[in-house]
Amino acid sequence: MIESIEKIIYERNAKLYDFESVMENGHKIFRVYITCDGGVTLEKCEEISKIISPVFDLNPPVSGKYFLEVSSPGIERALKSPKHFKASIGEKVKIKLHSGESLQGVITGADDEGVEIDGEFVKYSDIGKAKTYFEW
Repeated sequence: MIESIEKIIYERNAKLYDFESVMENGHKIFRVYITCDGGVTLEKCEEISKIISPVFDLNPPVSGKYFLEVSSPGIERALKSPKHFKASIGEKVKIKLHSGESLQGVITGADDEGVEIDGEFVKYSDIGKAKTYFEW
């Protein structure tokens, strides 16, 4: 099902970045994060939401009652897959390793095995959490 949603989003000149199911204030929310060249607009989120909502009505992404949200992943966004790291080359990142150590720097490279932060290679399997950050 995700492949068909990804195709629908792509046909609307956007890309599927990620999705998640969360509980907030007693409500189940299924969030779809998208990216677009030139940035994500409210109109783009609304357009994609209206198109994928009927698809989810027929094939729900989660069980039970939920709310659908379509959004940008934001300027400070989680990096969860090699695809995310590759798309973020040149951006600043904060990484928390499974060992408890923290790294911070610029992504200078990424492949299917790991990411390079200021020239230091880190395997994805060693990363607990990672996110881009913006210095205001």
